[in-house]
Amino acid sequence: MKHYYVYIITNKYNTTFYIGVTNNLERRLLEHKNKIIKGFSNKYKLVKLVYFEETNNINEAIKREKQLKNWHREWKINLIKSSNPDFNNLWDPETSSG
Repeated sequence: MKHYYVYIITNKYNTTFYIGVTNNLERRLLEHKNKIIKGFSNKYKLVKLVYFEETNNINEAIKREKQLKNWHREWKINLIKSSNPDFNNLWDPETSSG
């Protein structure tokens, strides 16, 4: 069964958010960390994973990503705080296999 992830990354100050969808969260986070894909996340140094959701349906993942991208900033912050109140980094690249 395939797994898909909707995720939110931020910078070290938790001031800018990027919302994305992927079928391989670790690979995608390594791409952000190593600045492989140029764009918004690279420009604002967004590498800290603060929130993610998992589903086995790509259409649900894409729908959720679009929904979150349309949310107000405060709603996104409240969503993150509901499971990660201290905005801890949920992914440690030092312990990853990538």
